[in-house]
Amino acid sequence: MSAKGLEGIVAAQSSISSIIDGVLTYAGINIDELAENASFEEVVYLLWHGRLPKADELAQLKKDLAENATIPEDVIALLKASPEGNHPMAVLRTAISALALYDPEAQDMSREANLRKAIRLQAKVGTVVAAYHRIREGKEVVAPCPDFGLAQNFLYMLNGEEPKQIAIDALDTALVLHADHELNASTFAARVTVATLSDIYSGITSAIGALKGPLHGGANEAVMAMLEEIKDPANVEEYINEKLAQKVKIMGFGHRVYKDGDPRAKHLRKMSEKLTSITGQPQWYEMSVKIDDMVTSKKGLKPNVDFYSASVYHSLGIPRDLFTPIFAISRMSGWTAHILEQYENNRLIRPRAEYVGPVNAHYVPLEER
Repeated sequence: MSAKGLEGIVAAQSSISSIIDGVLTYAGINIDELAENASFEEVVYLLWHGRLPKADELAQLKKDLAENATIPEDVIALLKASPEGNHPMAVLRTAISALALYDPEAQDMSREANLRKAIRLQAKVGTVVAAYHRIREGKEVVAPCPDFGLAQNFLYMLNGEEPKQIAIDALDTALVLHADHELNASTFAARVTVATLSDIYSGITSAIGALKGPLHGGANEAVMAMLEEIKDPANVEEYINEKLAQKVKIMGFGHRVYKDGDPRAKHLRKMSEKLTSITGQPQWYEMSVKIDDMVTSKKGLKPNVDFYSASVYHSLGIPRDLFTPIFAISRMSGWTAHILEQYENNRLIRPRAEYVGPVNAHYVPLEER
């Protein structure tokens, strides 16, 4: 018997994150505790090492990340040479693959070297995204500041000015919430790739390719497109009823592994309400709540992590097509954790397929076809 989309199939054992009875944990710690208390850097360490860092370990990680945040000039040149009109996820996929060419340890498969490469990847991914956005806007690339954390540095490099604390806190929490999610599509893609004993950069490139799709990381971008199309809370009811009547999927709702709602959504909902109020654009939150209420009552589907993250990122002044790259910045921590875990106890991932094609077929000579 086959399972379409591998639904319900357990394909790996992992100690990185879990979803049990609708509760998400990282290394056994409830996501609610982490969202309310932990910095993203603490979560990065937790995913890589299976425990929270001590003060000196956290300080060392922050130092290592800061020291590795700069990207090679050749990669900046590659970003500048990218044709106009490309989606930032396509550019990110190419740039991350290119970074392997400048890593002297790219082919070193030791645990120690792979952990150093994980640090480099986590440090550089935000720099790549911000640099590409600056380039396409015709602006100078902003170098990372060695005194800033990952969330603060990304906003600084993106906008060219020091961000406000509320923006830093909001993005940091969003990064925590998106950091890992068990054996999701992009993580599975990464593990399949490195299970061949290919290098970590190949695994991350595969993961970015999977995340690019609208049924995975691209959903929050589609949510914002929907909100911009609706324009006003007064238009929500007619719009949603029409889409439901046409059996059009409302993006940002439902999840394969959550039956009673995504536990991350409530944190992003609170952030959305706060940020849209501060920015004087409460309509984005009001529309979101109305859509939430309608889809939940009519379809029995609850919002997932993508739904409220759309209005959060928009309130931070982030362009819609950068929503998924920001997802990648966060999920880099989980991808690299899973790659490290796969290497530790590797077995080639090679499932079978149930054949449903013709049987007893024969070759017909070309002149008789």
